[in-house]
This record gives sequence, structure tokens and C-alpha cells, in this order.
Amino acid sequence: MTEQSKSPAFTRYHALGVLFATTLIAAPLAVASAAGGGGGGGGGGGSAPSASAQRYDPAEEYRSGITALDAGNYDAAIRHFKRVTRVARRNADAQYLLGISHLRSGDPRRARRPLEAATRNAPEMIIAHRDLAITYTQLERDDDAREVLDQLNVRSAACGANCAEKSILDEAIAAVEGALAGNAQAMIGVDTARLANASSADALYYQAVGLINEGEYAAALMRLDEAALAFGPHPDILTYQGFANRKLSQFHVAEAYYNRALTIAPHHLGALEYYGELKVERGDLDGARAHLAKLEELCSFGCYEAEELRTWIDNSET
Repeated sequence: MTEQSKSPAFTRYHALGVLFATTLIAAPLAVASAAGGGGGGGGGGGSAPSASAQRYDPAEEYRSGITALDAGNYDAAIRHFKRVTRVARRNADAQYLLGISHLRSGDPRRARRPLEAATRNAPEMIIAHRDLAITYTQLERDDDAREVLDQLNVRSAACGANCAEKSILDEAIAAVEGALAGNAQAMIGVDTARLANASSADALYYQAVGLINEGEYAAALMRLDEAALAFGPHPDILTYQGFANRKLSQFHVAEAYYNRALTIAPHHLGALEYYGELKVERGDLDGARAHLAKLEELCSFGCYEAEELRTWIDNSET
């Protein structure tokens, strides 16, 4: 089979900050998110197939939660992030920020469960492990905090001196050690002002796009994780995370991201195309054809995504 996506051609969707859509909308991702997805679902309006999603868009709720958290309106932040987790149940970013909202309201007891959920759903999220351990110390569960600290130390040792996460791990370890030593000023939470800054968040997103187009998939994933913390469960970011993991041969991880994107936006053209290509790579031609049929249904007058996936399927059969 001939490789069809050495360059994912993501710039055809994003060169001017446009989103995946049946009709491209020239707007930065942050603005489109706040507008309810900007058609990011390829005609689906960013809605998820659940009753609750008909009332609100998870990406919009997420951004509203960040704004409320940054303003110190913790009750509103908690309400917004809870709405996100009802739609995107495994979204670790929303779970993490829900926990932080409880912590900043002075309620570590209610913060524990969402922080634990964040670490389960995103084991790679260092700051979630850090803040969960600090929360344990506030609840006088020092043994649990030490267990998290041990995990961070193991990860730091495996990371080595020059890995990209080293400084973040060192800061997290120092913060947990400080909390265990009774340091009330131990690091906790995130820079919500930075998350609330749309331009700053867009910059992370565009950096990730550039890294993907350069084939720097591991570095792109780090930027995508940061962008996801700013934007929440946005189908474009989830699709990028799926694509980058796929190019790193982490197929099960890629599939999970594609499924999350399509749960939020079932008509997302990019997610349908690239998930279909993944199915071709894994020999699931029937699954790929099902994605192609969906794209043809959505693209009444034809679209690039359907043509690209059709080429993948045809090449696999020759």
C-alpha cells in the first residue's frame, strides 16, 4: 500500500485558523470553540449524541469554566466542568480542572475524586498526579501522597536527564515533597490566566500543527496536550492527537482519540477520514468502507476527505 499521508495536509484545514467543516470558517480555534464548535463536526455543530449535549456544547462549556475559574467564580466553574464531564466522560482535562475548582473553593474532599479520575484517564498528565498528591496531604492521607510521589520518581528516573518532561517532573516532585513536609505554599493548580488567554491558547495549537506538518509527532503531542488543557474536548484537537499517535504506531491510543472526537462531533470529516485510514492500515477494510460511506453521505457534492479515504482503500486492494 502506498503511504497517502506523509504530509497530512492539515494546512488545507488550518492555514488561516479554519476548522474541519463542510463549510470552512476562517476563525481561530478559540473563537470557534466559543461559538459552539464552528461547525467542527463537519456539519454536526459539535454536538454529542446524548440528551445533555443538545443543551450545551462541551468545548464552549469548558472555555466558560476556564473563564469562571480565572475570575475566582468557583461555583460557576464547577458547574461548567461538570457539564463537560457528563458529555465527555473520560476527558481528563475537564476532570482535572473540576478538581482544581474544588480545591480553590477550599474543598479538597470534593477535589479528590475528579483528580483521581484525571490521573486514571490520562496517566501521562504530570500536573494531575502532582495536585492529587498535594490534595492527599491536605486530607491527611500521606501514604497515598507518597505512593504518587514514588510513581513520579520512577517516571523521572526512566525519563533521564535530557527528556522533554524532565523539568516538569522535577517541579512536581519538589512540590509533593514540600507538601509532605508541611509546606502550605506547595505548587498546585495551573496558570488559569494563560489558559483563559485565547491568543496564547491558539499559539499552542498552531505550534502543534506546524510540528505535525514537519513530522515531529512526539513534540506535537506535547503541544496538543497543552492546547487540550486550554480548549477542552474539541474534536479538531482530538483528531490531531489521534493522527500524531497513529504516526507513532500507537494505534490503540489513536483509535481512542478518534472515537472521542466522533462522540462529540459524529460528522467530523477529518476524524472520519483519518480513522478510516487507520482502519485500512490495520486491515479492517469493511470498517474503512463504512467510514467512506458516511463521508459520501455527508459530502453531497464530494469532498477531499472522501476522495482521500477512497484512494487509501483502492490502493490497499491492488
